[in-house]
Amino acid sequence: MSPERVGVLIDTLAGDDDRLWPVDSWPPLRFDRPLGVGADGGHGPVRYFVESYEPGKSVRFRFTAPRGFDGFHEFTLRARETGEIELEHLMVLRLRHPAWFTYPLLWRPMHDALIEDGLDRAERELTGTVRTPARWSPYVRLLRNLISGNRFFRFRKNKVPPMSATAIR
Repeated sequence: MSPERVGVLIDTLAGDDDRLWPVDSWPPLRFDRPLGVGADGGHGPVRYFVESYEPGKSVRFRFTAPRGFDGFHEFTLRARETGEIELEHLMVLRLRHPAWFTYPLLWRPMHDALIEDGLDRAERELTGTVRTPARWSPYVRLLRNLISGNRFFRFRKNKVPPMSATAIR
């Protein structure tokens, strides 16, 4: 698979034709302008700005909310020695109060489920299928149900991925 084909997924983030962000079951990623350095926005209650962007290669988002998040997350294209192309997500955080408490209980499980859904979406976009679809844990399902009425989250129809490991979402 060509790096250009994978890099396009990064470039569509937050656009009308977003092919990476799992908009079918999570709050959409939106910015105040097209993806580029300085664009400000986020998804649900999570806010950040685009700190760096190399079209077709990487994008880094610097957190501004929730309170206590000091760090960034990014998507980067990596070429492996085998010739394979890897889409990597990295998050680096230094937690401060109150995030030292809320992150492990709320933010981390929700973040991990969202990113796994996004990587499944990327795999489906590039290959037409998902070899091993991610499944939300019972805890993530509980959290989604508890906060589904919160206006910041706005889950799309509160969709739940199928329990079958062979089903495609």
